[in-house]
Amino acid sequence: MTRVCTICARGGSKGVPGKNIRPLGGKPLIAHSVEQALASGLFEVVAVSSDDDAILNAGRDAGAQFLIKRPDELATDESGKVPAIVHALLAVEAHLGKQVEILVDLSTTAPLRSVADIADAVELLETSGATSVITGFAAHASPYFSMVERAPDGTVHVSKKVDPPYLRRQDSPAVFEMNGSIYVWRRTPFVAAPNVFYPDTRLLEMTPERSVDIDTEFDFRIAEFVHAEGLAR
Repeated sequence: MTRVCTICARGGSKGVPGKNIRPLGGKPLIAHSVEQALASGLFEVVAVSSDDDAILNAGRDAGAQFLIKRPDELATDESGKVPAIVHALLAVEAHLGKQVEILVDLSTTAPLRSVADIADAVELLETSGATSVITGFAAHASPYFSMVERAPDGTVHVSKKVDPPYLRRQDSPAVFEMNGSIYVWRRTPFVAAPNVFYPDTRLLEMTPERSVDIDTEFDFRIAEFVHAEGLAR
């Protein structure tokens, strides 16, 4: 089964300037994802896509086997990630001269995943027959019990109402928070209808420590602490 891994990293981050090449544990942030993909041994090609030459160079130095210069129209603040992933996939296929079967995308901003997480996500897709797999962790709050929404008049209510209401968190359905770490797709349905969720999408649960997603300076400091203390087990 032909599998490829894309790592799409846009330049120009406003929350943490230069975060994709900022050092974490002595190496550029993007290097963690590239090295994890290579260490898994699952992929025919590990590709880095970016509009930023410094990010592409860091990906190459970490061992990425194919570099893709992302078009400017896919690298704006308003651009979604899925179109960039489709662009990267098609570029890899043109490079290989064939269609692949399984696509995995790793986020550079979630560097604390394990190689086993990647393998488990791919295995879940392949054994379940699902169209896609996402990753997440058990949420600290529940829309059935402890998450509220504010109405225009200032009043609040539980986000997800049921009758009768849940009186204890332990009784409410399990809820997970997406961590954006690993996405796995079957190539053909993904290209036909690019999306994250399909009717049969599955979730691979990861630990909170391995789910840190860097969007702010505070997040980066947390990632540094978890990495330095070896807590991402």
